[in-house]
Amino acid sequence: MTPTSPCWSKGFKMGMPDSETVWASLHVIVIAATAMIMSVSATPPADPIRCTSSGCTITNSYGAFPDRTTCKAGAAAYPTSEEELAWVVGNATRSKRKMKVVTRFSHSIPKLVCPDGEEGLLVSTKYMNGIVRVDQEGMRMSVEGGVTLRQLIEEAAKAGMALPYTPYWWGLTVGGMLGTGAHGSSLWGKGSALHDHVEAMRIVSPGGPGDGYARIRTLDANTKSSHAEMNAVKVSLGVLGVISQVTLKLQPLFKRSLTYSIKGDSDLGEQAASFGNQHEFADIMWYPSQQKAVYRIDDRVSLDASGNGLYDSTPFRSTPSLTLALVRSTAEELQESVNDADGKCNTAKLISSTLQTGAYGLTNNGVIFTGYPVIGYQNRLQSSGTCLDSFQDGLITACPWDPRVKGEFFHQTTFSIGLSVVKSFIEDIQKLITLEPKALCGVELYNGILMRYVKASSPYLGKQEDAVDFDITYYRSKNPLSPRLYEDVLEEIEQMALIKYGALPHWGKNRNLAFDGAIKRYKSAQEFLKVKKMYDPMGLFSSEWTDQVLGLKEGPSIVRDGCALEGLCICSQDAHCAPNKGYYCKPGKVYGEARVCTRISSKTQ
Repeated sequence: MTPTSPCWSKGFKMGMPDSETVWASLHVIVIAATAMIMSVSATPPADPIRCTSSGCTITNSYGAFPDRTTCKAGAAAYPTSEEELAWVVGNATRSKRKMKVVTRFSHSIPKLVCPDGEEGLLVSTKYMNGIVRVDQEGMRMSVEGGVTLRQLIEEAAKAGMALPYTPYWWGLTVGGMLGTGAHGSSLWGKGSALHDHVEAMRIVSPGGPGDGYARIRTLDANTKSSHAEMNAVKVSLGVLGVISQVTLKLQPLFKRSLTYSIKGDSDLGEQAASFGNQHEFADIMWYPSQQKAVYRIDDRVSLDASGNGLYDSTPFRSTPSLTLALVRSTAEELQESVNDADGKCNTAKLISSTLQTGAYGLTNNGVIFTGYPVIGYQNRLQSSGTCLDSFQDGLITACPWDPRVKGEFFHQTTFSIGLSVVKSFIEDIQKLITLEPKALCGVELYNGILMRYVKASSPYLGKQEDAVDFDITYYRSKNPLSPRLYEDVLEEIEQMALIKYGALPHWGKNRNLAFDGAIKRYKSAQEFLKVKKMYDPMGLFSSEWTDQVLGLKEGPSIVRDGCALEGLCICSQDAHCAPNKGYYCKPGKVYGEARVCTRISSKTQ
């Protein structure tokens, strides 16, 4: 086989026609057979990489990128060790072949995994998922880059240790979390991002002939000479190479006490600015159209405290496909088609009430909820995602967003607003709700706006100041030229955050416009680019999209008819909206500098 074939191999798995696999060594055959036996009882999400005799395609777990393009590649590699990974990177470097890292479930919304051109190589970390070392005395754990958050939590707990702050969703990998700056919620300690707890890393990047065209770089946070490179690699967008190993500083396993408290949102602006300092694991779920907020009062307690609580987040559970299809057809598509704002609001109230009654997935003993507070060990409360364990049932049940069934299909706008201005931002949203009381009922169908606390940190592309991260999920039509109900309000909030308040986008979420010019808000962006040039001088791990995001090329906005509907641009003319359906480009209602797609019900404009 030649390096241009989709199935070239060397002791590791490569993408093959019809998803079959070529194995080049006996030990890998044993691994494959074991995996097949274990998979009989459960169906994880589909592999994001699909290969045929003509090449490979890559998508994310939602089945679509922001611009709906299909990303193609010439081949896919599945190394099972750092040695095999170095061979993959070296072979591609020698032939000057573009590469992109792909994680097991590919949960990033933007096009971080898309290589340039159809001859690129996809490097999956799916099988680099081993625990390398457990140091109970030093409270450290070393893992391969493809280890999932769920694995990390479980293995740490077995050793009596815990990672203090994590994202809430199990299906992320260590390398993926570092690549996008993923985080939980806390202003305490070192901060809520995974990278804040990294002590050492190993990354495989392109090299020269003397390195076999691949260089394994070892970085140590305790070594002064590594600081600059660590600050780049900790949040890298995947453009520096493939993270092969990470050493994390952990803590002794502890217990938490969690209570959800529901209040009106009249003073939310003031509360949001201070609540994160009052409780270690604080967050807020905001339902703007219902004018209420759900405060997470969550702190450490003594190991002697009674309780074995479990958090099995309701939205992250496996759901019957028929239920998903019914919700999509009635609570979203039908209501959107007839502009039924009242229907959306009624459905949102029913959903939020149901979640409240079910304690949002909390139980006091792993079985039933008997009341607050829910007390339990950190590993049972910090993250969840049981839909990853969907039964082998022909997709009768699935994760709600699984593209193989008719279920959720959404946009996700996520950004961080500095604590110093978060009160003003929240009050601006409340002004919009005063003008359009039903405008965010659609957001409340997705459990409202999740507000998490993030701390300023040292990575060059990390958070620049202590902030509140706003996570907004909302309906996306299967037709890219179809506008949404209250399209203008969500667009105004997005532009208000990014332009008026200088928000930082979450690297693993968002529509294209959120990244346009965003790199200018990172004071050490040039330092990141210096490391990038040193690690990958030929730009083999870069793509047109990442170059656009990093300011090396013109921004990622795509200007064409209807582009504002999908967040590919900010409208500057009516054609960027949907004038044939009554949506025209107009100024914002509260933030006058915004340009949004507004529905004009009468013939006069």
